[in-house]
Amino acid sequence: MTYTELTAPSTSAPVLPARVLENVARVLVGKEGVTRLALAGVLAGGHILLEDAPGTGKTMLARALARSLGLDFKRVQFTPDLLPGDVTGVSVYRPATGTFEFVPGPIFTGVLLADEINRATPKTQSALLEAMGEGQVTESGVTHPLAPPFVVIATQNPVEHEGTYRLPEAQLDRFLLRLSVGYPTLDEEVRLLDRLQTVHPIHALESVVTPADLLDAQRQVRDVHMSADLRRYIAALVARTRQHPMVALGGGPRASLALQGVAQALAFQAGRSFVLPDDVQEAAPGVLAHRLSLRIEARLQGQGDAQVVEEVLAAEPVPVEQAAGPRP
Repeated sequence: MTYTELTAPSTSAPVLPARVLENVARVLVGKEGVTRLALAGVLAGGHILLEDAPGTGKTMLARALARSLGLDFKRVQFTPDLLPGDVTGVSVYRPATGTFEFVPGPIFTGVLLADEINRATPKTQSALLEAMGEGQVTESGVTHPLAPPFVVIATQNPVEHEGTYRLPEAQLDRFLLRLSVGYPTLDEEVRLLDRLQTVHPIHALESVVTPADLLDAQRQVRDVHMSADLRRYIAALVARTRQHPMVALGGGPRASLALQGVAQALAFQAGRSFVLPDDVQEAAPGVLAHRLSLRIEARLQGQGDAQVVEEVLAAEPVPVEQAAGPRP
């Protein structure tokens, strides 16, 4: 049996993704695709960057996901005068005891919304690196762990907008996915106007799962089977980004790990215990595009990172060997 012949799920669709997707759809109209990918990023234990024009629903998606998953939610508006300690926390001197006490910042939460992250200075942006990469904050030489599950959902306007700072490569690489919410269609916008005529549904949105359920689902995602052929396929895709003539800096090993994790999460959402090439291909644009640094020739020719990923997917042969679901 080949990969292309495997179309039906091998198990029933997991309850958690179905509940969350249905709940978020009560708030966001016509955004099932981006919601599925965002949830896949959370299930894979990663962080998400939402890049789009103002007013497209980036913040609403973050709030709806946090509420649906039953996670604590905090929002930080990133501005040029924001300091690193405003995000991570600071040590405060207590005269009564003559000691310093660490006061945790808003990063100590379940979901941190870093709103308009590219309006803050690079120094403040970098305050998130340790937390996103290692799940901890170090202040004054003392390490403070962040309780799992911990997710950073950052929003940013396109870099062409005024008052923005381009996120450095090291920061971008910490985001598992970069997604675009996009404008609604005409019919979707009409439905949106009708739905939001009175009270916004986000205020009535309740959790449909618990943080413990999420942690359990994340463990199940890591157990989703991926064949050796698909692992080689992932590695080959990432390697092609480094060989592309329009790319100055391609994806590294973290990109391969991210692509594997998101593909496993998409398979899990589909109710399968194994990954298909379709899962890898669906995950690739969101996982790889923001990790590419293009040569100046590409920008002069109007070629973007998403187009490079499309060319990479088209050039790499898709595995067609026997599907490697869990072997007895």
